[in-house]
Amino acid sequence: MILPRKPRPRLLPVKNALGGGASLFLILILCWGLSPAGSAPPTVEVRKPSRETAPFPEALSPAADARLRLLSEALEKVQDNYVEAKTPKELIYGAIQGAISTLDSHSSFMTPEEYRELQIETKGKFSGIGIEISLKDRILTVVSPIEGTPAYRAGIQAGDQIVKINNASTKNISLNEAVKMIRGPKGTKVTLTINREGFTQPKDFVIIRETIPIRSVRARIVDGGIGYIRLASFQDQTDQDLLAFLRKMKQRLTPFNGLILDLRNDPGGLLEQAVKVSNEFLKTGLIVYTEGRSTHQSMRFYAHPGAKEDLPVPLVVIINEGSASASEIVAGALKDQKRAYIVGTKSFGKGSVQTIIPLEDGSALRLTTALFFTPSGVTIQDKGIMPDEVIQEPEIPAGKTLQKLREETLAKKLHKEGLTDKPWTQPITAAELEQDPQLKRAVEILRHWPPKKVAQQKK
Repeated sequence: MILPRKPRPRLLPVKNALGGGASLFLILILCWGLSPAGSAPPTVEVRKPSRETAPFPEALSPAADARLRLLSEALEKVQDNYVEAKTPKELIYGAIQGAISTLDSHSSFMTPEEYRELQIETKGKFSGIGIEISLKDRILTVVSPIEGTPAYRAGIQAGDQIVKINNASTKNISLNEAVKMIRGPKGTKVTLTINREGFTQPKDFVIIRETIPIRSVRARIVDGGIGYIRLASFQDQTDQDLLAFLRKMKQRLTPFNGLILDLRNDPGGLLEQAVKVSNEFLKTGLIVYTEGRSTHQSMRFYAHPGAKEDLPVPLVVIINEGSASASEIVAGALKDQKRAYIVGTKSFGKGSVQTIIPLEDGSALRLTTALFFTPSGVTIQDKGIMPDEVIQEPEIPAGKTLQKLREETLAKKLHKEGLTDKPWTQPITAAELEQDPQLKRAVEILRHWPPKKVAQQKK
């Protein structure tokens, strides 16, 4: 027997729903008009939110009007007939996601929560307690407390197992859920129940949240006056953190004989930061240029004098197939301008720029709006940056799997044995270099500068 359904609010026709959820679709259309669109996280240009929205045309063409009526009718049918109840918001978000999915793989729709997470990643700081966490054997485990943070001061240690967060069990919890529970407003408390080797029973740690910086720049030194800097991503403060390490190295390394810039597995980030990082090593010349469908997306970026270190030392850049987007801009600029010698393997080949366009309800569009090109006019999209000297990464040893190697890497990090987990002033050892043939070759090149190319290895 089919029972009659209770009356429920219906979706208004889209063109008349300017005050409701359906207006989001109208904003989407307007954004397409303002910024037409043609893995690794994108190189992004972030537009500031605007409370003003361009008025939707009162008179639509008959074809456009018919398409909007079709969309409204389809959403209404789903709302009335689908086996599970769906809210107008769910259906509108689904419609936007469906529309964006017809574009390229780097364009996407972000819910308000997803947009806030992106802002946290690119701002380089968040409010929390300052720990890196992972799931080890399905147990929420502390990888490392960040030095100087509330977690560090409270005595949280690498390898600690978090069995409860605010008295809620972490059994079967996902990393995203754990992060959401641990983060919170500055000045508020969170209680972690910790199980540690040597504890007779789990112990509660009550920690007050603070603003925590995210470190995108790490460093070490190599005997012989060589500096090593690792860029993990391109965030708001990356150029400033890089500059700080360069100044420290100039003071400590006498003589300063060379620098290694490690961009391996750097997925990218902010376009402006790629330009600023490149500018630290270039005095003049073109860094990168972009070409888009609209004139305001076609831009050229040049090196210029400013508050940067005079660094006339030899420079070697390491890249691999995990180097994408913003890291490829840096590698391409330094290679084309003959400022650096590039070693490693061919980069990822992600040469497009995404523009973040905020919407009125806190959600946002991430649209591909331009392609970028190296100073010599070469597109990176699907081609990548080819190093001056190909040095392959170590092959997976017989009897081991990629998953096993990742577990071993996590174990090293848990014990502060990773390359950049040690104090930056502690020299990289010969044993560490032997485990990393690309870094070892970079050091050899700087010790015998200028570089002499070895036979190129075939890919």
